[in-house]
Amino acid sequence: MKFLILGIGNIMFADEGVGVHLCKLLEKNYKFTHPNHSLNFVDGGTLALQLSYIIAEYDKMIVLDCIDADDSKIGDVFFFPYDAMPKKINWSGSAHEVEMLQTLQYMELMGDLPSTQILACVPKRIKPMSFTLSQEIVNAGEIMEKTLLEYLAKEGFSYEKIANHSLQELADISYKN
Repeated sequence: MKFLILGIGNIMFADEGVGVHLCKLLEKNYKFTHPNHSLNFVDGGTLALQLSYIIAEYDKMIVLDCIDADDSKIGDVFFFPYDAMPKKINWSGSAHEVEMLQTLQYMELMGDLPSTQILACVPKRIKPMSFTLSQEIVNAGEIMEKTLLEYLAKEGFSYEKIANHSLQELADISYKN
């Protein structure tokens, strides 16, 4: 099976880039192996629908993003199957969130959506452009990292830590790679 870790977000708006930054962190800090399955990391940025041809190539996908949720606070982390999305989750935050939901719905309608998990947190909405993450999102990133490592281990992947980049360090240089 082919697994995709898809980081979504706008890196120019601090916390809203958490999906992209976490995707990079996992790719740079760990080496993943599985006897039968492959694992790929894609920085999807804010491309949404333009990612559909890439997404369709995979059997399983984990989307890393930020979302809004009723009765939640900044830094809350959610992990759920796309097809069993909790009612309190909404994607009404920024344009990239709405576009990603529409992309998932479109792919589901066309029959091309792989089995999809959503791993997301509630961001602090920062108006001016910035690469600096809030402390709440740095903390949420640690929870998200652990959650994803546990999920991949349950899927039979083993991993080795090969570097120790921080989420903020990668956010600071995200525009360079």
